[in-house]
This record gives sequence, C-alpha cells and structure tokens, in this order.
Amino acid sequence: MTALSDHAVPQNPGWLHRTEAWLDSKGKGAWIAAMVLGFIFFWPIGLAFLAYMIWSKRMFSKSCSRRSSWKGHMSAMKPSGNSAFDAYKTDTLARLEREQQEFEAFLRRLRDAKDKAEFDEFMDERARDNRSDAENGKQPA
Repeated sequence: MTALSDHAVPQNPGWLHRTEAWLDSKGKGAWIAAMVLGFIFFWPIGLAFLAYMIWSKRMFSKSCSRRSSWKGHMSAMKPSGNSAFDAYKTDTLARLEREQQEFEAFLRRLRDAKDKAEFDEFMDERARDNRSDAENGKQPA
C-alpha cells in the first residue's frame, strides 16, 4: 500500500477495493487517467472519480517520492558511526556554510557598490543640470 491508502485491507477484498489498490500502486496519474476515461465514456463515472479523488484527498496529496527524497536529505545530518567520516562531513559542511556566508557578503558589497555608483551618477547629473541652468539664467526648481 502507498501513503495514499493506509487503511486496513479486508480479508477478501472486492473488485472495488482491488481496483482502488491497483490505482494507488500506479500513482496519481492512473487516477487522473481513469477519471478522464470515465468522462469520455460516461460522464457520471468521470464525475464520480473526480468526487472520490477530492473526497479522499488523492487529488491534492503530495507525491510519495518527494517525501522520501526529503527524508533522504534529513538522514545526511545523522552520524554514520564512522568517526573519521563524521569529522570530514562536519568540516565540509562548516566550510560550505562559511563559503556561502562569504558569497552572500560579496553579493551584498556588490549591490552596495552598484547602488553607490548609481547614486553618484544621479548626483553628478543633477549638479550638471544645476550648473547649466545657472549658466542659462534659469532658477533651479
């Protein structure tokens, strides 16, 4: 059974339960294909599939593969039992975090320098406009 159908399996499941289990094993795409085929052949069947998918939360549930990949990332933080590897992993993670902080500081300095250059350009342009206005005898606004 998948995460979509965690309920208990009866001793002698009927064809509806077997069909539901088969569609669950194939994933959300199989449910959607069955719904579309239901609409094509006899629209009340497609509507029934749609209602059941919404009611059972199959339509909006996350994929099981996404959940398992997230668990895989979380297991990277657990100690492996090998002290040399754990020390290497800790050092590498600390180095990567330090490099990320340095890169973010570099980007901050780059944005600050760009902002300063744009502001200086604006002030120079404003001063030029004021000088040209003064030379032409106009009053600055």
